[in-house]
Amino acid sequence: MAWQRSRPRLDRENRAFWTGGADGKLHITRCGDCGQYTHPPRELCRHCQSENVAPHAVAGTGTIDTYTVNHQAWAKDMDVPFVIARVKLDDAPGVYLTTNIVGSPVDAVDMDDRVRVLFEEQDGIWFPLFEKVG
Repeated sequence: MAWQRSRPRLDRENRAFWTGGADGKLHITRCGDCGQYTHPPRELCRHCQSENVAPHAVAGTGTIDTYTVNHQAWAKDMDVPFVIARVKLDDAPGVYLTTNIVGSPVDAVDMDDRVRVLFEEQDGIWFPLFEKVG
């Protein structure tokens, strides 16, 4: 059996983020009043405190803001090394996702690389991962 990612605890606030990949979309909470994005998902807008928030599909493209290469296998069957990165989303200002960069050798990843989302499904959870583009 291959390594399984830790399953997040689903709730009303985060369900769209963790299950939205089923439709191929990355869902980030957006305020209907001020238009700002909030991540991690919350019941209130972190900018204006409005309760008028809902998941909003974004393009899922961005740039690598920073990254590290992990060489430690934390679980049985974990492939190492792998890249842990912080991705700045293009169309959700102020939102950064901590994720993995997949599909590239670790030494081919660098800051400011362009990336796009793809999803890895495990037991109904759609983990947003990113791959390099261009």
